[in-house]
Formats: sequence, structure tokens, C-alpha cells
Amino acid sequence: MEIHEDDSKLPRVALSTIGTFHSFDLARQLELAGALAGIHTAYPRFKLRPGRIPAGKIHTFPWLHGPYMAGWIPGPMRKEWEYWDRVAFDAHTASTLPDCDVFCGLSGSALQTGRVARRRGSRHVCDRGSTHIRKQDSLLREEHERWGIAFGGIDPRIIAREEGEYAEADAILVPSAFVRRSFIECGIDAGKLHLVPYGVDLTQFSRVAEPRTSTLDLLFVGALSLRKGAHYLFEAYERVVHPAKSLTFAGTVSQALAGALRDFAGRNANIRLLGHVPQSELKGIMSRSHALVLPSIEEGLALVQAQAMACGCPVIASRNTGAEDLFTHGVEGFIVPPRDTDALAAAIQGLADNPELRARMAAAAEQRVANLGGWALYGQRALQVFRHLYRG
Repeated sequence: MEIHEDDSKLPRVALSTIGTFHSFDLARQLELAGALAGIHTAYPRFKLRPGRIPAGKIHTFPWLHGPYMAGWIPGPMRKEWEYWDRVAFDAHTASTLPDCDVFCGLSGSALQTGRVARRRGSRHVCDRGSTHIRKQDSLLREEHERWGIAFGGIDPRIIAREEGEYAEADAILVPSAFVRRSFIECGIDAGKLHLVPYGVDLTQFSRVAEPRTSTLDLLFVGALSLRKGAHYLFEAYERVVHPAKSLTFAGTVSQALAGALRDFAGRNANIRLLGHVPQSELKGIMSRSHALVLPSIEEGLALVQAQAMACGCPVIASRNTGAEDLFTHGVEGFIVPPRDTDALAAAIQGLADNPELRARMAAAAEQRVANLGGWALYGQRALQVFRHLYRG
């Protein structure tokens, strides 16, 4: 990482994340800059791929999160377990927080640690990867009601903890303009919000194949759920006219959608369900696809978009995916309104009817991602926020 100011003035930054997410990408960049004090995670150590982060700077507390990840917690207990998983991880992080100038905690499991950091004279940054939690809860409730599927809502205790973090933090990192707007709509001062879009690992994602010329091969990557706009994708796909179309799903399927997916696959040929796909295999699937389709109802900044673009795969996404921070509508892909099946189907049909447009978008997508700067630029931007707080 290139630092243009005196490195001796860099703050020492401690991170916490109940999973891995983008936090370990940030940790690697901070370590390269000489600014990482340590990172706490609830992930089991054996499942981590730390890269260049020294083992002594990684602190794990997997005792509640491990069983949750493994699926050992019965359905009726999962909501309660999830809450205490966050509380216990936060308490452990607070009691073992290393000396630091800035503490940056992923939202939902950093309230106590943020308070400890501030009492020590450190700055507290809340890192929120999705919309404001009340907006998220509202969007998900609306979507479940729309399709007649039961939804208990986000645990009010988790909402309260998150809102406590928003209120008490010195700054809030958000990954997209969509997320930023949701915070402002919920009354958060815009001056507290710092837009820092995520990067993409160009060493893992690049074009390694070409799509077939006689088919229309569409791809969805991620957990297939109402949150991801699954029903709109089903409806749009059935409207698209092409003699050899296919749709591949790479990711887990939510229990609530299992029946709808079965019905959809029964009505349509060439529907492929791959389940979880390792990242090492995704680039081949993305390279051979004509478009990644992601009609999400609520996201922060879906990383699969930049990954697909790096593989020369245009993206058709809703505005609620953070797409506007990654590409331009009509240049590298299409950005459509959420819950708009007509617009989604029209965008897919446009690529189906115009192979030359698809080729131009594929080339433009590769170029756009190359210019985004990857995780190095993300690390630089985050460090600028931390440095400003430290010096302020």
C-alpha cells in the first residue's frame, strides 16, 4: 500500500468481525501499511485464510459462533443463540482489545468494545455492511408480507445494539450510496458517514473462458432468498425469449424458497443448482456466463458484482445492491429498480437480442474493475478515515 504521508503518524487500528467478510481484506491492507494492531473474529482459526496477517494478531472466539455455523443449533433456538453469540463475542473482544488508536468493529457485535475503546481515549468506527438496520428490517418485512411468507423480523435486541453503535461511534463506514441514503433517511447525520466501497481480488477473479455464442447463459450467485429478489428473477427469466436459455444458481437456498424454486425448476428446462461453489471455481462459471443477474431487495455492496465484472461478465442488478458505486447503467451492465420484473426482464432480453452489446459490456466491465483499484484502494480510503479521526 502506498502511503503519501509520514508513516510514523499512522494510527494503530484494531478490527473486529463476527465472521470474515471484508474485514480480513481490510486487515491485510492495514498490515501492509504497518497500521494493524490486531483483528478479532468469531470464526474458528482453522477456517481462516489470513494471508500475510501474523498469527499473533488474529484473536478468535469461536465457542458460540462455531456451532451456529455448523448448523448444530435447532431452528427454535437459532434466534436466541445468534443474539448471545454477538454479545459474548463483543464481551470477549472488549476484554482482550489490544492497544490501539482506532477501533473499527463490524456492526452488531461491537457495542461494548466501542465503549471500552472510547474510555481508553481511542476512536470508535462502526463498520456497517448493509442498510441501516431499521431500514433493513422494514424492507425484509415488506417483502415477506408481499409473498405471504412468515417473518419474525430482526431481533429487537440486535436492532437496539446496532443503533447504540451508530449513536456512540465517532464515524460510520458504509460501502455504497444506497446504504448511505438509508442512514440519512433514518436520521443519521451525513457528516458521520464515510463512503468506502469494497474492492475485488483481481488475482482470484479474471476472464478465463468465453460464453457460448448460441446460448443465453445467466448466473445468480449468493444465498437464494427473498432478500436477494428471487421471485423477481423467476418471473423475469420466464418472460425472456431465447431458444437456448439457461439459469445457474451458485449458492445455498433458503428454506422459505425451497418450494418456489422446485416449482420454478419444474416449469423450466436448463435450471442448474450448484449449491455452494468455492471462490476458486467461480471465475470459470462467471467467465462462461452471459450475465450475472442480482435483483436484490436489500444489500450493502454485493461483492459478486465486481467479481463477475473482472471475469468479463456484465451485471444486471437492482439499485439496492450498491451497483451504482461499481458501474454505469448501459455501459458495463444494467441497473434496474428493485421489485420491477418488467425492467429486469427487459434488461435480460436486451442482452439476449444484442450479442454485440453484450461483448461491449463485457470488455467495459473488465476495464472498469481494473480501474477500481481493488482492495488496496479500499484499504487506503479506510485508512484515510482512521487517520483523520486519529488526528482530529
